[in-house]
Amino acid sequence: MKSKHPMQGEYVATELEEHRIDVAELRVGMFVCRLDRPWEETSFPLQGVELLGTDDIEAIRAHCRFVYIDARRQVRDTPALMLTRTRLAESRFDNVRRYANSAPFEDELPRAQQALQQASAMVDRIFAEVSRGQALSAEQVEQAVRPLVASILRHADVFFWVEGLRHRGGYSYRHAINCSALAAAFGRHMGLAEETIISMAAGGLLMDVGMTRVPESLLQHAGPLDDAGLAVVRAHVQHGLDILDGSSITDPDVADIMRTHHERHDGSGYPGRLSGRAIPLAGRMLGIIDAYDAMITPRPYRCALSRHQALRQIYAARDTLFQAEMVEQFQVCLGVYPTGSLVELSTGEIAVVSAQNQVRRLRPRVVVLSTPEQQPLDDFHRLDLMLPKTGQPPVEIVRSLTVAECGIDPAGLFLT
Repeated sequence: MKSKHPMQGEYVATELEEHRIDVAELRVGMFVCRLDRPWEETSFPLQGVELLGTDDIEAIRAHCRFVYIDARRQVRDTPALMLTRTRLAESRFDNVRRYANSAPFEDELPRAQQALQQASAMVDRIFAEVSRGQALSAEQVEQAVRPLVASILRHADVFFWVEGLRHRGGYSYRHAINCSALAAAFGRHMGLAEETIISMAAGGLLMDVGMTRVPESLLQHAGPLDDAGLAVVRAHVQHGLDILDGSSITDPDVADIMRTHHERHDGSGYPGRLSGRAIPLAGRMLGIIDAYDAMITPRPYRCALSRHQALRQIYAARDTLFQAEMVEQFQVCLGVYPTGSLVELSTGEIAVVSAQNQVRRLRPRVVVLSTPEQQPLDDFHRLDLMLPKTGQPPVEIVRSLTVAECGIDPAGLFLT
């Protein structure tokens, strides 16, 4: 966890220059802003496709005869694409890093499991001690966060695979770990320094620690809260800052995240009704993460969305609740079907996404869980959708699913 540097300003392009072209003319580096058909009729989750490689071009050609490109917008093949669009010039972004998976999936698996176990134990301890009025321990936060970040830096998918397969725990604890891991993954994708990523992961872990001072009856309340109840829940932001002030943690990024993760791009958030670049970068990033994880997590009063559906809702809120460029980068970070997503294949089989294929984001690696008739299997098998079997048509993802929709919960299947 490190100190903060001053923001120097941003630039966001706002104009659009559309040109209609035949799909045969598509080239890597173009940005497709409109199709010859509704987006809902395609497998693309967002209204806008960055052509980062030939696989993206092939995917467009499979759906369309012509498209519209934005001539003002050129895609650069770099994990710091966001920086070229908004000029986020904090000095920590001056030396963008390129992270690649340095450990094979199977080798990282036991280390990710150990990191999750340690993070879970530390989060349980942190929340329990804070609930009893004890001071927040910087040492415990470090012990929770560092192994988690190290695993995600070694391999972008394994920790999410392991975390997604564990049996459900309490919402506050699970949300804290998920947001911490998502913050680490987002920071990795953006090419941030390891210590900055640790700061973001610590902020994700702690941003809702103030909820320990909110009555459980309000947290489990079914339906909308009245104004009085809403005010009590929203006070968790200040409670969290008070808890942080009473600790030895002085990292300003962590404080920024706790203070601003409920602020919104259009000024409709709380507690300060900040808008646009008045919201610190870390707060903007964690605001997206917080909303996304809340959507994909089941609660007593509502069902969870699929990861794919949650990304669509986040994207629909671009330039209103969330900064558009940041939303786009979050989607690129997680992929079209994020690791842990339940999906239906073109064969009829149900599968769970185990890892992303960066060169073909619509063709991840999966573990097949059912027969084509969607009956659960006893023996699961892995399938790389980039590698079709000889003489057979390629297998594609038809749609995303929730546990409620398909009746199969990967958490109970011992897939690790």
